[in-house]
Amino acid sequence: MGAGVQVQERQGGDVAGQADLIAQLPPYTDLLWPTLQALIALGGSASNNELDGAVVEREGWSPEVQGILHGSGPGTEVEYRLAWARTYLKGMGLLANSRRAVWSVTKRGREVTESDIRPLLAAFTADKRRQRLNRKASAPDEQDLPPSDSSAEAESDTVYGESDDTIEWRAVLLEEILRMSSTAFERLIQRLLREAGFSSATITARGVDGGVDGIGMCQISLLSFPVAFQCKRASGSVGVGAVRDLRGAMAGRGEKGLLITTGTFTSEARAESSRDGAPPVDLIDGDRLCDLLKEHALGVRTTTRVVEDVAVQTDFFAGLESD
Repeated sequence: MGAGVQVQERQGGDVAGQADLIAQLPPYTDLLWPTLQALIALGGSASNNELDGAVVEREGWSPEVQGILHGSGPGTEVEYRLAWARTYLKGMGLLANSRRAVWSVTKRGREVTESDIRPLLAAFTADKRRQRLNRKASAPDEQDLPPSDSSAEAESDTVYGESDDTIEWRAVLLEEILRMSSTAFERLIQRLLREAGFSSATITARGVDGGVDGIGMCQISLLSFPVAFQCKRASGSVGVGAVRDLRGAMAGRGEKGLLITTGTFTSEARAESSRDGAPPVDLIDGDRLCDLLKEHALGVRTTTRVVEDVAVQTDFFAGLESD
């Protein structure tokens, strides 16, 4: 059998294997109730990562399923569908995000039953469809989203409940980071750590994946302590092995560990990072990395805009007509 045929068969097997894994994931509409219940079990509020981890644990998805990329990445299919579930639960009035990436259960969310979910979803999607049709009628030349709500692809630019611009800049920023040379990425990480309060950041090794390892000194007020860090440029999920490897490298070098990736972490990796009795390892995924670069204005410029909401008070004019 020729090498070309072997490669073709292997690629076909990979595609079939991924399709089998994706088939194990329910659609985001079937994740509404599990997401709501997971958030309630967490005490009624949680970050994206905490909530994702809780749902993954409830559903029992394997690391292989968790690692499936959505499209070409960098996000995973699990994250994508759970983000959709959060967005729809918010639209249905069952969740609120008091600040970005922190979610809370509303009073209504605590009162609903599982049988209420489908009717609430139907009412919400019907309302969204009417809003789209109204926008299309008022601005027919404007590019609009498809009217169907049956697929998460239809509104992927609002998947995290943020503005279109917010979603776009993160995707663009991560693409830029993935395209950087190893040397430029090394400089970026050192600059970020120093801007964030490290008094030093020394690169000790360079990975074959374009990532870097190093040791830094973190300064917090009157205290300073060594931190061993690893930065991985990847579009997929980083597993528990990376956390254990960093912890092993920390011996005699750092009191804390910092693991940064442009991708995501599996739930097992997050659990291992805070395991009782083991040196702590802080995790920074791609979204958090973007936030830090924005916070410290490293390659990201933020422009504040003021928006006016103008309403005509017709009762004022009606009052002028009265004798």
